[in-house]
Amino acid sequence: RWIKFEEKVEEGGERWSKPHVSTLSLHSLFELRTCLQTGTVLLDLDGYSLPQIIDDVIEKQIEDGLLKPELREKISYVLLRKHRHQTKKPIHRSLADIGKSVSSNTRQKAKFRQPLPSPPSSFQQLKNKFIKKIPKDAEASNVLVGEVEFLEKPFVAFVRLLQATMLGGVTEVPVPTRFLFILLGPAGKAKSYNEIGRAIATLMVDDLFSDVAYKARDREDLIAGIDEFLDEVIVLPPGEWDPNIRIEPPKKVPSAEKRWVGDVGDDGEMPEVHEIGEELAWTGRFCGGLYLDIKRKLPWFPSDFYEGFHIQSISAILFIYLGCITNAITFGGLLGDATDNYQGVMESFLGTAMAGSMFCLFAGQPLIILSSTGPILIFEKLLFDFSKGNGIDYMEFRLWIGLHSALQCLILVATDASFIIKYITRFTEEGFSTLISFIFIYDAIKKMIGAFKYYPINSDFKPDYVTMYKCECIAPDPAPVAPNTTNVSLYNAINVTALDWTQLSKKECLKYGGSLVGKSCKFVPDLALMSFILFFGTYSMTLTLKKFKFSRYFPTKLRKLISDFSIFMSILMFVGLDVLFGLNTPKLQVPTDFKPTRVDRGWFVFPFGKNPWWVYLASALPALLVTILIFMDQQITAVIVNRKEHKLRKAAGYHLDLFWVGILMAVCSFMGLPWYVAATVISIAHIDSLKMETETSAPGEQPQFLGVREQRVTGIIVFVLTGISVFLAPILKYIPMPVLYGVFLYMGVASLNGIQFWDRCKLFLMPAKHQPDYVFLRHVPLRRIHLFTLVQIVCLAILWILKSTVAAIIFPVMILALILVRRLLDFVFSQHDLAWIDNIIPEKEKKKEDDKKKKKK
Repeated sequence: RWIKFEEKVEEGGERWSKPHVSTLSLHSLFELRTCLQTGTVLLDLDGYSLPQIIDDVIEKQIEDGLLKPELREKISYVLLRKHRHQTKKPIHRSLADIGKSVSSNTRQKAKFRQPLPSPPSSFQQLKNKFIKKIPKDAEASNVLVGEVEFLEKPFVAFVRLLQATMLGGVTEVPVPTRFLFILLGPAGKAKSYNEIGRAIATLMVDDLFSDVAYKARDREDLIAGIDEFLDEVIVLPPGEWDPNIRIEPPKKVPSAEKRWVGDVGDDGEMPEVHEIGEELAWTGRFCGGLYLDIKRKLPWFPSDFYEGFHIQSISAILFIYLGCITNAITFGGLLGDATDNYQGVMESFLGTAMAGSMFCLFAGQPLIILSSTGPILIFEKLLFDFSKGNGIDYMEFRLWIGLHSALQCLILVATDASFIIKYITRFTEEGFSTLISFIFIYDAIKKMIGAFKYYPINSDFKPDYVTMYKCECIAPDPAPVAPNTTNVSLYNAINVTALDWTQLSKKECLKYGGSLVGKSCKFVPDLALMSFILFFGTYSMTLTLKKFKFSRYFPTKLRKLISDFSIFMSILMFVGLDVLFGLNTPKLQVPTDFKPTRVDRGWFVFPFGKNPWWVYLASALPALLVTILIFMDQQITAVIVNRKEHKLRKAAGYHLDLFWVGILMAVCSFMGLPWYVAATVISIAHIDSLKMETETSAPGEQPQFLGVREQRVTGIIVFVLTGISVFLAPILKYIPMPVLYGVFLYMGVASLNGIQFWDRCKLFLMPAKHQPDYVFLRHVPLRRIHLFTLVQIVCLAILWILKSTVAAIIFPVMILALILVRRLLDFVFSQHDLAWIDNIIPEKEKKKEDDKKKKKK
């Protein structure tokens, strides 16, 4: 049987083989071609039952002089024998049954001579689990081959029915039949007939030939279809491979369209064209891009909600929620240190919840997750220090910078400035996303190493000296009692003196002013080691479970469920492990009271009264830096999220996204909350957690990537949960921080997958013969690839150094500089090389010509 790949009944006749690629002999294809040339071909036969179809075929053979009339009854008898399908036999077979060993020839003849069991009923057919593997609206092609002793020359017929018809027990499962191929020949050539049957069956599952078979007007069209198939056939020399090897189905089957088009290149590939969607076209009208974004997104708005109700969304929510609260707490803590608690963890939680949920509800691309970023933190620190040093009120100054920046963002939206994003090629895009991924990985490892400083490993502990380790509480020296001491002091002194200092705990001893003496007083359990186990365990377990859907164990649905919930399961497992050991590992600290971090500030910042008037105008200059940062960060992340390999159906909305980021920036400035922009790594993680694949696939066919579950539900729920996390503090306090650092590490590493720059970096360490068969390696010399990669590495190193110093304030300008560097590469590399390892930068003139041609059409 074939759906896409061949399956055989194994020798014992009890199980179907693993699906494999059909390997045909060239001779059988030529014989099949001859069969179709000389046999009967009936196209669009009006058939309603197998006896009627067989009768029409025999009649046609007799008419054409291909069959003697006296053989009519015999042929009809053979072809209408009841069908028996391969089914699982009971385990308790008789010993005699096990011992049977019949040759294939005997078995072929036995099919016609022995009475066979009755065909499967329609109920048995429906019960067959194999029906789940068959795509909807499938039609069957039945191939009947065999040998008989009464024929002198082969009886061949190819039939296409006018309407697909149910032929009862002929098919294993209830699928209507559209095609029949019949080959009965003289005895002695069973193997040859079988190979011809396999050849036509393999042809019928080929996309191009089946299309020919459906549309053929006569015999010549079918023969032309076989000739086209033969043009594409690859012959394997008999002495150089083993025909008994079953070739595994490929992970990705190349599209049949390329065979229609003809030769595209020496390997059938074309370099990726840097396509600019209509979302980034410059309209030349006031708010033209924003208007078109809203117009494109409105029809999808209802489906953005009901498509979110799926079990996969639950796993995405749990994963992204933990990433967001960890980010909010980490960022809030750092912001509190940088701004003397004018903005802290509580502001970070409230801002994340409010800005994130509003963005997911109304923005153009709800799959983007808003968060605070490192450069914004550095800007806040510099701004606070400047305000403090010059006697300017920080919160009021910050409010005006936020308002100016919001206004500048809205001007960029109104003038369609987002169109410059089309000049951001793979070079800039991948450099930026790799940098953000490295920041995540670096921060996760840095925090983990920090745990080793807080809780040092007890390398001085010697098991042999355990008898000498002790720690005692020594009472404080009694202070001399002054003559005017009150009764209360005297009472306290007596109370302390009356204590049995040897029975006190460490806390009590220090509380009453005692001192600890002994070698084991500073002993701390190995929390650093436990933290590392939780950190690396969470990361490696998540990685393992994420790949579980490609394993051979358990049914597909269970594997997919485990893969979808991999992060949640890993966190649950290692939180349980931490609780089991009961060690005092650092835990997640969530604020429990809903109030500003500083007592002397409220939830609203007044715009006037505390600073001189010129500050309101001068704040436009630092706001420009913030605007560049927000614009670049937001739009590059949007480009990465909207990549065509993600197969997003619903249009992007670059202008609409920036509009809401600007509005939310103004709102957050008035409330004294942090500023938010698209978070690259968390957004990529969000997309990865919502990827969809085909649920029903043919045997041997790999699940195909269908796209991403595009909706607003997961984002909104994540941010609402972040907001109410203040009330979830009693539950969240059990989550160890190292577990969340493990999640951060996973997010950083996972976002590097599929980045071509990272693949090219790994080529430096690989000998040429072990390098993967990347398409760009076929077309661009290796030294040129290495040179291009080195330029990217140097750019990345400069960005990293900038980010780590006070110069981080010009970080956004340096991202803009990457576009300039890429433009200069046009003078170093040929357009052919750049087409394969990057994208060609669109040219204005060329674009204008294309637009003119489109208008003419």
